Amino acid sequence: MTPRAAPETLTGFARELPSCFGVFVRRCFASIGRGQRPAITLEQRVVERTQELQDLNDELEAFSYSVSHDLRAPLRHIDGFGELLIQRLGTGDALVTHYLDRIVDQTHRAEALIDNLLAFSRMGRAPLERHDVDVQTMVEEVVADLTSEQPARDVQWTIERLPHVDADPAMLRVVWRNLLDNALKYTQSRAVAEVQVGTSRREGQTSFFVRDNGVGFDVRFTAKLFGVFQRLHHAEEFAGSGIGLATVRRIVARHAGRTGGEGAIDRGATFWFSLPDPRGGLACPSPA
Repeated sequence: MTPRAAPETLTGFARELPSCFGVFVRRCFASIGRGQRPAITLEQRVVERTQELQDLNDELEAFSYSVSHDLRAPLRHIDGFGELLIQRLGTGDALVTHYLDRIVDQTHRAEALIDNLLAFSRMGRAPLERHDVDVQTMVEEVVADLTSEQPARDVQWTIERLPHVDADPAMLRVVWRNLLDNALKYTQSRAVAEVQVGTSRREGQTSFFVRDNGVGFDVRFTAKLFGVFQRLHHAEEFAGSGIGLATVRRIVARHAGRTGGEGAIDRGATFWFSLPDPRGGLACPSPA
Protein backbone atom coordinates (compact mmCIF):
# COMPACT_ATOMS: atom_id res chain seq x y z
CA MET A 1 0.00 0.00 0.00
CA THR A 2 2.70 2.42 0.90
CA PRO A 3 4.60 2.24 -2.44
CA ARG A 4 1.41 3.27 -4.33
CA ALA A 5 0.70 6.34 -2.20
CA ALA A 6 3.31 8.51 -3.81
CA PRO A 7 2.01 8.16 -7.39
CA GLU A 8 -1.57 8.86 -6.26
CA THR A 9 -0.38 11.91 -4.37
CA LEU A 10 1.49 13.12 -7.40
CA THR A 11 -1.51 12.46 -9.61
CA GLY A 12 -3.76 14.42 -7.26
CA PHE A 13 -1.27 17.26 -7.15
CA ALA A 14 -1.18 17.31 -10.94
CA ARG A 15 -4.99 17.52 -11.05
CA GLU A 16 -4.99 20.42 -8.54
CA LEU A 17 -2.13 22.33 -10.20
CA PRO A 18 -4.26 24.27 -12.74
CA SER A 19 -6.67 25.30 -10.05
CA CYS A 20 -3.85 26.42 -7.74
CA PHE A 21 -2.22 28.31 -10.57
CA GLY A 22 -5.51 30.07 -11.29
CA VAL A 23 -5.85 31.14 -7.68
CA PHE A 24 -2.23 32.38 -7.73
CA VAL A 25 -2.84 34.44 -10.88
CA ARG A 26 -6.04 35.95 -9.47
CA ARG A 27 -4.23 36.91 -6.27
CA CYS A 28 -1.39 38.47 -8.25
CA PHE A 29 -3.79 40.61 -10.24
CA ALA A 30 -5.63 41.54 -7.07
CA SER A 31 -2.33 42.64 -5.53
CA ILE A 32 -1.49 44.67 -8.61
CA GLY A 33 -4.90 46.27 -8.40
CA ARG A 34 -4.33 47.16 -4.77
CA GLY A 35 -0.98 48.66 -5.77
CA GLN A 36 -2.58 50.79 -8.46
CA ARG A 37 -5.29 52.25 -6.28
CA PRO A 38 -2.85 54.32 -4.14
CA ALA A 39 -1.30 55.63 -7.36
CA ILE A 40 -4.70 56.84 -8.52
CA THR A 41 -5.32 58.37 -5.10
CA LEU A 42 -1.92 60.06 -5.22
CA GLU A 43 -2.73 61.53 -8.63
CA GLN A 44 -5.99 62.86 -7.25
CA ARG A 45 -4.16 64.37 -4.30
CA VAL A 46 -1.73 66.10 -6.66
CA VAL A 47 -4.67 67.60 -8.55
CA GLU A 48 -6.25 68.72 -5.29
CA ARG A 49 -3.02 70.28 -4.01
CA THR A 50 -2.51 72.03 -7.34
CA GLN A 51 -5.98 73.50 -7.07
CA GLU A 52 -5.28 74.58 -3.50
CA LEU A 53 -2.11 76.35 -4.65
CA GLN A 54 -4.06 78.05 -7.41
CA ASP A 55 -6.64 79.18 -4.87
CA LEU A 56 -3.87 80.56 -2.65
CA ASN A 57 -2.40 82.44 -5.61
CA ASP A 58 -5.84 83.89 -6.36
CA GLU A 59 -6.12 85.01 -2.73
CA LEU A 60 -2.68 86.58 -3.00
CA GLU A 61 -3.77 88.46 -6.10
CA ALA A 62 -6.81 89.75 -4.23
CA PHE A 63 -4.64 90.72 -1.28
CA SER A 64 -2.24 92.62 -3.54
CA TYR A 65 -5.15 94.49 -5.10
CA SER A 66 -6.49 95.34 -1.65
CA VAL A 67 -3.08 96.58 -0.50
CA SER A 68 -2.49 98.68 -3.60
CA HIS A 69 -5.90 100.36 -3.53
CA ASP A 70 -7.68 100.06 -0.19
CA LEU A 71 -4.64 100.79 1.97
CA ARG A 72 -3.06 103.44 -0.21
CA ALA A 73 -6.10 105.74 -0.12
CA PRO A 74 -6.20 106.29 3.69
CA LEU A 75 -2.43 106.73 3.76
CA ARG A 76 -2.65 109.43 1.12
CA HIS A 77 -5.35 111.17 3.16
CA ILE A 78 -3.28 111.05 6.35
CA ASP A 79 -0.28 112.40 4.46
CA GLY A 80 -2.32 115.16 2.82
CA PHE A 81 -4.03 116.34 5.99
CA GLY A 82 -0.72 116.18 7.86
CA GLU A 83 0.88 118.47 5.30
CA LEU A 84 -2.10 120.86 5.47
CA LEU A 85 -1.85 121.03 9.27
CA ILE A 86 1.87 121.78 9.07
CA GLN A 87 1.19 124.62 6.63
CA ARG A 88 -1.72 125.93 8.71
CA LEU A 89 0.10 125.88 12.03
CA GLY A 90 3.41 127.08 10.64
CA THR A 91 6.21 127.02 13.18
CA GLY A 92 4.19 128.51 16.05
CA ASP A 93 4.37 125.36 18.15
CA ALA A 94 7.59 123.47 17.61
CA LEU A 95 6.39 120.37 19.46
CA VAL A 96 3.18 120.08 17.44
CA THR A 97 5.14 120.59 14.23
CA HIS A 98 7.52 117.83 15.31
CA TYR A 99 4.64 115.44 15.91
CA LEU A 100 3.10 116.23 12.55
CA ASP A 101 6.44 115.72 10.83
CA ARG A 102 6.68 112.31 12.47
CA ILE A 103 3.19 111.40 11.27
CA VAL A 104 4.01 112.40 7.69
CA ASP A 105 7.36 110.57 7.79
CA GLN A 106 5.75 107.36 9.08
CA THR A 107 3.07 107.63 6.41
CA HIS A 108 5.76 107.80 3.74
CA ARG A 109 7.46 104.79 5.32
CA ALA A 110 4.19 102.82 5.27
CA GLU A 111 3.72 103.67 1.59
CA ALA A 112 7.26 102.45 0.87
CA LEU A 113 6.56 99.21 2.73
CA ILE A 114 3.44 98.66 0.64
CA ASP A 115 5.39 99.31 -2.57
CA ASN A 116 8.09 96.83 -1.52
CA LEU A 117 5.54 94.24 -0.43
CA LEU A 118 3.77 94.49 -3.78
CA ALA A 119 7.10 94.15 -5.59
CA PHE A 120 7.90 91.09 -3.48
CA SER A 121 4.52 89.58 -4.39
CA ARG A 122 5.01 90.27 -8.11
CA MET A 123 8.39 88.53 -8.09
CA GLY A 124 6.63 85.33 -7.12
CA ARG A 125 4.02 85.54 -9.88
CA ALA A 126 5.73 87.13 -12.87
CA PRO A 127 6.70 84.64 -15.58
CA LEU A 128 10.40 83.88 -15.95
CA GLU A 129 11.92 85.06 -19.23
CA ARG A 130 15.31 83.37 -19.38
CA HIS A 131 18.11 84.74 -21.51
CA ASP A 132 21.87 84.59 -21.62
CA VAL A 133 22.90 87.31 -19.16
CA ASP A 134 26.30 89.02 -19.10
CA VAL A 135 26.66 89.27 -15.31
CA GLN A 136 29.87 91.29 -15.58
CA THR A 137 28.16 94.09 -17.50
CA MET A 138 25.09 93.96 -15.30
CA VAL A 139 27.07 94.31 -12.05
CA GLU A 140 29.14 97.18 -13.46
CA GLU A 141 25.93 99.00 -14.46
CA VAL A 142 24.39 98.54 -11.00
CA VAL A 143 27.61 99.73 -9.33
CA ALA A 144 27.63 102.82 -11.56
CA ASP A 145 24.02 103.61 -10.59
CA LEU A 146 24.73 103.23 -6.87
CA THR A 147 27.89 105.32 -7.12
CA SER A 148 26.02 108.18 -8.81
CA GLU A 149 23.40 108.09 -6.04
CA GLN A 150 26.06 108.39 -3.30
CA PRO A 151 28.90 110.38 -4.88
CA ALA A 152 30.35 111.45 -1.52
CA ARG A 153 31.02 107.88 -0.40
CA ASP A 154 34.56 106.51 -0.53
CA VAL A 155 34.06 102.96 -1.78
CA GLN A 156 36.74 100.54 -2.93
CA TRP A 157 35.09 98.16 -5.40
CA THR A 158 36.75 94.85 -6.30
CA ILE A 159 34.90 93.00 -9.05
CA GLU A 160 36.23 89.68 -10.29
CA ARG A 161 35.64 88.42 -13.80
CA LEU A 162 32.04 87.16 -13.76
CA PRO A 163 30.52 84.53 -16.06
CA HIS A 164 27.38 84.59 -18.14
CA VAL A 165 24.31 82.79 -16.78
CA ASP A 166 20.91 81.68 -18.01
CA ALA A 167 18.39 83.79 -16.07
CA ASP A 168 15.66 86.40 -16.20
CA PRO A 169 17.61 89.67 -16.74
CA ALA A 170 15.13 91.97 -14.99
CA MET A 171 14.87 89.75 -11.93
CA LEU A 172 18.60 89.14 -11.75
CA ARG A 173 19.20 92.90 -11.80
CA VAL A 174 16.91 93.21 -8.76
CA VAL A 175 19.05 90.61 -6.98
CA TRP A 176 22.26 92.50 -7.64
CA ARG A 177 20.70 95.84 -6.79
CA ASN A 178 19.56 94.56 -3.39
CA LEU A 179 22.84 92.84 -2.51
CA LEU A 180 25.09 95.71 -3.57
CA ASP A 181 22.84 98.34 -1.99
CA ASN A 182 22.94 96.34 1.25
CA ALA A 183 26.74 96.29 1.13
CA LEU A 184 26.82 100.09 0.81
CA LYS A 185 24.20 100.55 3.53
CA TYR A 186 26.01 98.50 6.16
CA THR A 187 29.43 99.99 5.41
CA GLN A 188 28.32 103.61 5.78
CA SER A 189 30.09 103.86 9.16
CA ARG A 190 33.45 102.97 7.57
CA ALA A 191 35.80 105.69 6.38
CA VAL A 192 36.53 103.55 3.34
CA ALA A 193 33.96 100.96 2.36
CA GLU A 194 35.32 97.77 0.79
CA VAL A 195 32.98 95.74 -1.38
CA GLN A 196 34.11 92.62 -3.25
CA VAL A 197 32.09 90.78 -5.89
CA GLY A 198 33.20 87.35 -6.99
CA THR A 199 32.19 83.94 -8.24
CA SER A 200 32.91 80.27 -7.53
CA ARG A 201 31.40 76.81 -7.90
CA ARG A 202 29.13 75.71 -5.06
CA GLU A 203 27.55 72.24 -5.02
CA GLY A 204 27.55 72.01 -8.79
CA GLN A 205 26.07 75.46 -9.33
CA THR A 206 27.53 78.81 -10.37
CA SER A 207 27.77 80.88 -7.20
CA PHE A 208 28.17 84.65 -6.81
CA PHE A 209 29.02 86.52 -3.63
CA VAL A 210 29.11 90.08 -2.29
CA ARG A 211 31.52 90.63 0.60
CA ASP A 212 31.87 93.86 2.61
CA ASN A 213 33.76 95.26 5.60
CA GLY A 214 30.65 96.61 7.27
CA VAL A 215 29.01 96.13 10.65
CA GLY A 216 28.24 92.46 10.02
CA PHE A 217 25.64 90.60 12.05
CA ASP A 218 25.27 88.10 14.87
CA VAL A 219 25.66 84.63 13.35
CA ARG A 220 23.01 83.29 15.73
CA PHE A 221 20.36 85.10 13.70
CA THR A 222 21.47 83.90 10.27
CA ALA A 223 18.18 82.05 9.77
CA LYS A 224 16.28 85.35 9.93
CA LEU A 225 18.30 87.06 7.21
CA PHE A 226 16.05 86.21 4.27
CA GLY A 227 12.67 86.54 6.00
CA VAL A 228 10.07 89.17 5.13
CA PHE A 229 10.30 92.20 7.44
CA GLN A 230 13.16 90.54 9.35
CA ARG A 231 15.77 93.05 10.44
CA LEU A 232 18.94 92.42 12.43
CA HIS A 233 19.53 96.15 13.03
CA HIS A 234 17.29 98.98 14.19
CA ALA A 235 15.54 101.04 11.51
CA GLU A 236 16.99 104.18 13.12
CA GLU A 237 20.50 102.89 12.38
CA PHE A 238 19.96 101.67 8.82
CA ALA A 239 17.05 102.60 6.59
CA GLY A 240 15.16 99.93 4.74
CA SER A 241 11.97 97.88 4.63
CA GLY A 242 13.30 94.46 5.58
CA ILE A 243 12.17 92.92 2.29
CA GLY A 244 15.34 93.20 0.18
CA LEU A 245 16.94 89.87 1.08
CA ALA A 246 13.55 88.13 1.06
CA THR A 247 13.12 89.33 -2.52
CA VAL A 248 16.59 88.01 -3.37
CA ARG A 249 15.71 84.59 -1.98
CA ARG A 250 12.39 84.46 -3.82
CA ILE A 251 13.94 85.35 -7.18
CA VAL A 252 16.83 82.91 -6.79
CA ALA A 253 14.47 80.14 -5.65
CA ARG A 254 12.39 80.67 -8.78
CA HIS A 255 15.57 80.00 -10.75
CA ALA A 256 16.06 76.77 -8.71
CA GLY A 257 19.07 78.34 -7.00
CA ARG A 258 20.22 78.77 -3.40
CA THR A 259 21.02 81.71 -1.13
CA GLY A 260 23.00 82.15 2.05
CA GLY A 261 25.00 84.52 4.19
CA GLU A 262 27.88 84.53 6.63
CA GLY A 263 29.14 87.25 8.91
CA ALA A 264 30.26 88.36 12.33
CA ILE A 265 29.55 91.44 14.41
CA ASP A 266 31.73 94.36 13.26
CA ARG A 267 33.67 92.08 10.90
CA GLY A 268 31.68 92.41 7.72
CA ALA A 269 29.34 90.05 5.91
CA THR A 270 29.20 87.89 2.82
CA PHE A 271 25.98 87.14 0.97
CA TRP A 272 25.91 84.63 -1.84
CA PHE A 273 23.51 83.06 -4.29
CA SER A 274 23.94 80.24 -6.78
CA LEU A 275 22.23 79.43 -10.06
CA PRO A 276 22.09 76.04 -11.79
CA ASP A 277 23.47 75.59 -15.26
CA PRO A 278 20.70 74.03 -17.40
CA ARG A 279 23.31 72.13 -19.41
CA GLY A 280 24.71 70.52 -16.28
CA GLY A 281 28.20 71.96 -16.69
CA LEU A 282 29.86 75.28 -16.08
CA ALA A 283 27.91 78.44 -16.62
CA CYS A 284 28.19 80.18 -19.96
CA PRO A 285 31.72 81.58 -20.05
CA SER A 286 32.35 85.27 -20.41
CA PRO A 287 33.92 86.27 -23.68
CA ALA A 288 37.66 86.78 -23.53
